[in-house]
Amino acid sequence: MNVSKGEIGLVTATALVLGNMIGSGVFLLPASLAPYGGYSLVGWLISTAGALLLAGVFYRLAKREPRAGGPYAYSREAFGDCIGFLVAWSYWISLLVGNAAIAVAAASYLSVLIPGVGTAPLFGALTALAMIWVLTAVNIAGVRSAGTLQVVTTILKVAPLLVLALFGIVHFNPHLLAPGPDAGAPMQAINLCVAATLFALTGVECASIPAGHVRDPEKTIPRATLLGTAIAAVFYILCTTVVMGLIPAADLAKSQAPFADAGRLLWGGWAGYLIAGVAAISCLGALNGWSLILGQFPQAVARDGLFPRVFARESTRGTPASGLLISAVLISVMVLANYTRGMVAMFTFMVLLSTLGSLVAYLFSAMADVVLAYRSGRPVPVRDTIMACAAFAFSAWAVIGAGEDAVYWNFVLLIVGIPLYVWQVRPPRRTLDELRQ
Repeated sequence: MNVSKGEIGLVTATALVLGNMIGSGVFLLPASLAPYGGYSLVGWLISTAGALLLAGVFYRLAKREPRAGGPYAYSREAFGDCIGFLVAWSYWISLLVGNAAIAVAAASYLSVLIPGVGTAPLFGALTALAMIWVLTAVNIAGVRSAGTLQVVTTILKVAPLLVLALFGIVHFNPHLLAPGPDAGAPMQAINLCVAATLFALTGVECASIPAGHVRDPEKTIPRATLLGTAIAAVFYILCTTVVMGLIPAADLAKSQAPFADAGRLLWGGWAGYLIAGVAAISCLGALNGWSLILGQFPQAVARDGLFPRVFARESTRGTPASGLLISAVLISVMVLANYTRGMVAMFTFMVLLSTLGSLVAYLFSAMADVVLAYRSGRPVPVRDTIMACAAFAFSAWAVIGAGEDAVYWNFVLLIVGIPLYVWQVRPPRRTLDELRQ
């Protein structure tokens, strides 16, 4: 690339993991999880354990040999082009849908500051589109500028929400965590909570994707992966549980901005506006970080010949501008196609769709960890194999618990990509002279 290697150090890499994980999920999930009450806490704990297992997978993979493309690169190395493509396609779709969800969450919190954003669905959708395109421009400007913005927004969003959580503990009412009448059977409710909360914890792989820009990647990527995941997990469990213990489930389920409502309840109207602003900044930070990944990831796949060449093209600043622009267009279409659902409903549907796309990548990455470890010829600790298999089992369970609709649409999107794979690996046309020989 035309940018210098080593632009991303430990702080920025950790901020990329942490900032991408602490994004939109923490702000709207309390509303999505409100009907399930205490079951959601069980879901958080299970998702955290699973996220740490997955972080361990990417820790070991990156420690052996950092590769640009993260989960795709390792799956391709272990299982070949076909599996590599399916992982890349599924993960790319997940990135697109996830960015659309984050933009919707950001617009939802802006509705506290600008009421028209929440009352007029089209206005909310257009606000989300504006954010998408502004941050696409930031990432086209360069990896360094995107990385700097990521560090700043991560700091701005974590500190105020921790203050809210710590003050909220004093007023926490555990009775508000009682499951509602629509929660369903316990195991079904827990399964849905795991699938939903896992969206908030996706991002464990983020430090491994822009490996070509990371300074001392063999050490930096593994450390950033574990550090970012652990901090995000503690933050999520504390903050979301406190909010659910402050606001009755019936009110929480209808809230466009749960954290802002919690702040208003604790300190008055000014706090609601402050938290809404912090939430919007947080979503913007996550959208920025995932936009960086959305440019780097398909570029790595395209360089291997499994995605169209247009994704590999770089601007004069050394950024995958064409891929970023294509992605922004597709995300915009998704937002416009779903804007009539309403903010929370649109967000919830996109969360499940995005999570399942990531889970496909996690499933194969966990098994790639085992395959590549044994293929290396070096002794493999039994503990590592057990942990990789546990990460696989967790990902499989999360897929099963996501629900029929999400699994159906992800399967449809997965098979839609097969013709593209066939086109990409087709043999080159032979010239007339070659045919005569």
